[in-house]
Amino acid sequence: MTDLRYLPDADDVTAFTATITETGQDSVFLDGTYFYPEGGGQPADRGVLEWDGGRADVVDVRKDHGDVRHDVELRAGELPPEGTTVEGRIDEDRRRKLSRMHTAQHVVSRVVLEEYGAGTAGNQVYPDRSRIDFEPASFDKEDLERIERRSNEAIERDHPVTKENRPRPAVEEAVDEGRALLDLIPDSVDPLRVVEIEAFDLCPCGGTHVSRLGEIGRITVTDHVSKGEDVARIEFELEEPA
Repeated sequence: MTDLRYLPDADDVTAFTATITETGQDSVFLDGTYFYPEGGGQPADRGVLEWDGGRADVVDVRKDHGDVRHDVELRAGELPPEGTTVEGRIDEDRRRKLSRMHTAQHVVSRVVLEEYGAGTAGNQVYPDRSRIDFEPASFDKEDLERIERRSNEAIERDHPVTKENRPRPAVEEAVDEGRALLDLIPDSVDPLRVVEIEAFDLCPCGGTHVSRLGEIGRITVTDHVSKGEDVARIEFELEEPA
């Protein structure tokens, strides 16, 4: 199995060395990786793999039966065989944007749960925008203004963000009802990787995140739509932090 080296709290690492364990037609598997594979509403990282005499762009990263498959486009040389040492470099700017967005999603989800009692039914983050589906929920213009204001107030308080593994029973006891879809995480997953925003939010999550809320920048709610009975979608963007 590929070692997910960015877990639990090394998601700020964007350059590393690894060993190839398998080479496919247009993909490679590594013994360990800091590339984030698509999942949990967060897209995969992009970047580069380099080795003696060769280079390839990493265009997608996916989990594959316990391993992580790095889909690549060859730029120089030939894909190397098993046992080759490679240097990995993640697109640092893109990773930073996704980390800011994913942490912002946690902030908005907490605010909506507290203010309206609506849980997060689904979410998708991108480098330039994000969306969250809430249930049961129906928002008007004043609600959206309140959600935006409360979210930015939390960001301005610059709470620290902790990422660590914790025993599953303790997480299940600590997480507020409606904050996480714990029933979708197999019982065999123990411990759980938890993202905690100090004095504000706690949620099991495997995504990449910033270390303090002040790194997010200001949230702007850009749109909302109804996605069916009692399901409301909020879309937002981020400004660069001051």
